[in-house]
Amino acid sequence: MPRWKSDLIPVSLRSYQRRWLRADVLAGVTLAAVAIPETMGYTSIAQMPIVTGLYTIIFPTVLFALLGSSKLLVVGADSATAAILAAGLAGVSISGLTPDSPKWVAFAGLTALVCGGLLAIARLLRLGFLGDFLSASVLIGFLTGVGIQVLSGQIPDMLGISGGTGNWFKKQWHWITSLSQISWTTFAFAAGAILIILGFGRFAPKIPGAIVAVVLSIVLSATLDASAHGVAIVGAVKGGFPPVGLPSGITWSDVPKVIAVAFSCAVLIIAQSAATSRSFAMKHGDPVDINRDLIGLSGSNIAAGLTGTFVVNGSPTKTQILDGQRGRTQLANLTMSVVTLLVVLFFTGVLKDMPEAVLGAIVFLVGVDLIDVSGLRRIYRRRVVEFAIAAVTGFVVFAIGVEQGIILAIVLSILEIVRRQYNPTYFVVGVNKEGEPTYQPAIAGAQSEPGLIVFRYDADLFYANVNRFVDDVERLISTAPDPVRCLILDAAALSDVDYSAGISLANLLEYLGVHHIEFKIARVDSELHRTLVSYDLMELIGEQNVYGNLVDAVAAFRSEARPV
Repeated sequence: MPRWKSDLIPVSLRSYQRRWLRADVLAGVTLAAVAIPETMGYTSIAQMPIVTGLYTIIFPTVLFALLGSSKLLVVGADSATAAILAAGLAGVSISGLTPDSPKWVAFAGLTALVCGGLLAIARLLRLGFLGDFLSASVLIGFLTGVGIQVLSGQIPDMLGISGGTGNWFKKQWHWITSLSQISWTTFAFAAGAILIILGFGRFAPKIPGAIVAVVLSIVLSATLDASAHGVAIVGAVKGGFPPVGLPSGITWSDVPKVIAVAFSCAVLIIAQSAATSRSFAMKHGDPVDINRDLIGLSGSNIAAGLTGTFVVNGSPTKTQILDGQRGRTQLANLTMSVVTLLVVLFFTGVLKDMPEAVLGAIVFLVGVDLIDVSGLRRIYRRRVVEFAIAAVTGFVVFAIGVEQGIILAIVLSILEIVRRQYNPTYFVVGVNKEGEPTYQPAIAGAQSEPGLIVFRYDADLFYANVNRFVDDVERLISTAPDPVRCLILDAAALSDVDYSAGISLANLLEYLGVHHIEFKIARVDSELHRTLVSYDLMELIGEQNVYGNLVDAVAAFRSEARPV
């Protein structure tokens, strides 16, 4: 095939093999059976009309399949971004901006468009790596907090009582003190849905329990006239082709009002989608192109904004389902989109009798799945500090707000990077008779051998840690058992020195000269050497005191120390 023709084929569908077709189509149909009720449930989090949840897995999914690189990543409505969206729009003070209103839908579409634009900018600047700045522990804590917020928000609908107002704690206290008003018929629908979903997940995992629960609840609700017995139903669901065009009633002056929430969504999308795409690509030995996926995610969110729906994200749970059904490429996701479009065009009428409690139950279980207890346990066993960070992030998400939680997650991740650079591991290194390096903690009184300290610092030197670096060196010199005649800096883990650190390093060299201590540096890479030259530090160090390895540096000290 000519190169220009192959370039027209979506990256995710290149090298497609005909024998994959049956598996992809079946996986797509199964995925639709899971995604349709799930995305309908996410509208209760985003506080959007139910049909808009279905819209998220039509054109947005198609755009990612055509523009992205991941063969499996499923893009659509997501609980975390839906929660960020709802919290963000609730904080925008605009007359008439109320949940489920046309203006709310319009601003949700605008948020998706701005988010798509931010993702496009991230791609142009090759900022896909930003997803790495949300550490695994912070992301687990954030999603756990979202899970707690999501599941707790569904409890009133599942019990048939009002949701209450105020902060998270007031809302929980409200339904707890209102249990005497519980609608047992409503609760029966919710409990039945949960039992069906869990039962199929346990004993018949290949059958989507959520779609079974939805179908049975609609049949029972219509047969028993559940609405006449106090059970809230979704009512008429608008069908037809998704509306295409810019959100109605929106002007350029409205864009700044949603930038903050769009930015929060974009950061989470980059982090969550990148992690999901990378993990499944590595599992199957496929190449990973996060920046290419950013094009797909940008296109997906722009498509969402132009087709009457809200922000979309890469879904780890739906991607896992697709992989479990042996789907091989984005053709499975395209199949899901076709099935969903058929539902929107011809079958929305049957949804009117579905109890809201059933949707609440579906979302409740989504929230439960987001709470990663096993992940938190692993973090606690291995890194107590990171567990504390995850716990604080999760608490802020459900107790204060999702937007505040994502900001805190970013700040904590950056602080963790700074902390690691500010307080890295460092050693006093020795060389044994076999020429092998030995490492001991760089504590007071440590030395490599009489008269020699070989110091290894496992971080780049920059303005925030260089004073500590200098203090540690001076402490080692002043507390050494024998007078120090030579300091060797093991630069194996040192790749850069910023301007401030260069000044401090020059001062350290002067300090060593005053105390008649020779300075040598070993294992210097070419980039670090150029930096030292540009700072005129090599004039102070001397090229003769630069060594390619520790053994030669230590041997030079020993030969100089040997009596003539």
